[in-house]
Amino acid sequence: MSILNVSRRKFLKQLGIGSSALVLATTLPGFSPIYAAENETGNAMGAGQASFEVEKADHHLNIFVSLDTDGTTSIVCHRSEMGQGIRTTVPQIIADEMQALWSNVYVVQGQADKAYGQQNTAGSSSIRGQFTRLRQIGAVVRNMLEQAAANQWQVNINDVNAEQHVVINKITGEKISFGDLAIAASKLEAPELTTVKLKAIKDFNYIGKEVKLFDLDDIVAGEAVYSHDVQLPNMLIASIQRPPVVGGTVKSFDDTEAKKVKGVVAVIQLKPHTFPFRTNPLGGVAVLANNTWAAQEGRKKLKIVWDNGENANYNTASFSEELIKKVNQPGKSVRSEGDVYAHTYDPARTVEATYSVPHINHTPMETEAATAWLQGTDKSATLTIWAGTQNPQDAQNLAAKECEIELKQVTLNIPLMGGAFGRKSKPDFILEAVQLAKQVKVPVKVIWTREDDIQHGFYHSISANYMKAELIDESNVVQGNNKVADFWIQRVAYPPIAWLFNGKQTRPNANDLSLGFADTPFQLDNLQYETQEASSHVRPGWVRAVSDINNGFAQGSFVDELAVKANKPARQMWLELLGDDRYVDLSQGGFKYNNAGLNLAEYPVDTKRLKNTLNLVCEQANIEAETAENEGWGISVIRSFGSYVAAATKVSVINKKVKVLEMHTAIDCGITVTPDRVIAQMEGAMVFALSITLMGGISVKDGAVEQSNFHDSPVTRINQSPPMFVHLVESEHPPGGVGEPGIPPIIPSITNAIFRASGIRIRNLPVNKELTV
Repeated sequence: MSILNVSRRKFLKQLGIGSSALVLATTLPGFSPIYAAENETGNAMGAGQASFEVEKADHHLNIFVSLDTDGTTSIVCHRSEMGQGIRTTVPQIIADEMQALWSNVYVVQGQADKAYGQQNTAGSSSIRGQFTRLRQIGAVVRNMLEQAAANQWQVNINDVNAEQHVVINKITGEKISFGDLAIAASKLEAPELTTVKLKAIKDFNYIGKEVKLFDLDDIVAGEAVYSHDVQLPNMLIASIQRPPVVGGTVKSFDDTEAKKVKGVVAVIQLKPHTFPFRTNPLGGVAVLANNTWAAQEGRKKLKIVWDNGENANYNTASFSEELIKKVNQPGKSVRSEGDVYAHTYDPARTVEATYSVPHINHTPMETEAATAWLQGTDKSATLTIWAGTQNPQDAQNLAAKECEIELKQVTLNIPLMGGAFGRKSKPDFILEAVQLAKQVKVPVKVIWTREDDIQHGFYHSISANYMKAELIDESNVVQGNNKVADFWIQRVAYPPIAWLFNGKQTRPNANDLSLGFADTPFQLDNLQYETQEASSHVRPGWVRAVSDINNGFAQGSFVDELAVKANKPARQMWLELLGDDRYVDLSQGGFKYNNAGLNLAEYPVDTKRLKNTLNLVCEQANIEAETAENEGWGISVIRSFGSYVAAATKVSVINKKVKVLEMHTAIDCGITVTPDRVIAQMEGAMVFALSITLMGGISVKDGAVEQSNFHDSPVTRINQSPPMFVHLVESEHPPGGVGEPGIPPIIPSITNAIFRASGIRIRNLPVNKELTV
């Protein structure tokens, strides 16, 4: 890592700070340069701010800190903000180690560039994957400021200490502000990483504390800029009629009536993309107009004849039945310990169940939108994009290929996102805007309607999970054997996301299977985990929690069924299955455990933390207290994305109508950087999981999605949302994920509660197929 005194003028303009500033730009080792971009006024392109004249600066920057002589500290956030608070949390970590005063911090949204390393804001990875590195960035800047002050006082650096935007002389008590040290500090070389000492946890100023969201005032005032808000001179709005079936193409179309709509400027057929589909646009016909209404009205008047292709035979009803049949037959082993097939099962002590989950859509409140502007030609061309995207580098790379220009000619600005949940990691909607801008030579904004979002998305795959286990015969238990069950079999079948990219992948890979399936940390001797094949007929995609959704539902439900069979409280069943406090080696039995990409030594699978989290939620919710007639509690727990989450839900079921009365979650995510954001994420997980469990699901008939808007693809409403409580486990372990881990245990906690209240066991989601919600 090094600190560069970068060329000032353009960089200062990008940050929007005074010309007197001296910049300390932090560069991480092993990464290539990033170039800052300015708009025609010389101001920073913030969240969605339009840039009309893009100029490439000659500064080599990365994740960086800049310091003005008046003390203003600008910190870049290199990840995308979609409501999770990352634009506050990243600077919060850096500012803490830097000993900056939070009121002096200004946050700058980083643009797409490989110099940042991995910018993909997904997999609950932003903090758990970069916590130490972000701290090092702040510590390096703090060290340089302390060295500059020590030089001025002619004392050893150990005799000074940075604290709340000043450096203090520990001998004399004198103080020098960070701003007054900016010039001197910028002339110093950065220290080696090994010589920079990070703060002790007890000395954190902001980490673990409540910090106001950087964008909060603008969001509340309605002044925050999202992708839909981007406005450019001479911009056209595009509304696109896409093939109703994935892989379908346009045979012919008549745009006569569409062009009669006032405001319609052009009708353009988009190029189709054939199998494998990857994250490319689906094709179709676009209507371009000078306003949104005209574009959408013109689209309604298109007359298109489609060739729907081979996927027109796809129906989810029959496909789900096929998956259920498959998982009830032996499959391909991915983890095997002991021998589950040589054993003769006792029906009196054996539980066997199959669970299914339908396709699920992301349904962010802000639908997809992107603006693109291609200026010039060939080597002089510049492509500027404004899009709320979770994966800006991927979008930038694909856009460059689409326009046949170099990566450095593409500037991708990242506005705020009104939700994403994995949907906006796919750049198809961005590439649609790029394709159209390439043809019309003016800025084009593509806007997806709610119907577009529901009918043409990337869906969580339809799935089936099979579970079988035999309870121990407690009358014959050998003394010292605390096991409650043995001979455990699991199978799963669903179209994997990898199918999207190569078409040959018909089974989930080790990464998929490390999400709540073959990573079961139960203390059993005989285990068998198997997969079956399944091809996709819609575009599968990462939905919040990914395969933890169906795996968590199956596992959490099955443990409850075992508890009922054994006539034990559900909590006791979980604790006995988890067994002794220990670190679990999941690489046994041939399984290539992924651990969400985390170092296993730093993030071991710890059953003690799982049990503690489960006990906490059960005690806080008081689940063992007597409930009224027709009421019941359901619980579940999981380790997901490096964190431990437990859920408890209370429901009533009267006349086959479900009412959710109370919901609790407990999370041990290691060091909690911003507690309020963790609480908000868990509350969001409860709402998201309620939608999936009670009424979520996408059905397909003759290849086309049947749902179209909230009337038939509903999300949780206020009247369906019960009191929600989040309990945080104090921990000094490294940070785990937060955005996704809440979903998997919440889903079965709801259905388990339904069983406890009514005796009705829900094995096939959503609930509203069987009960009124």
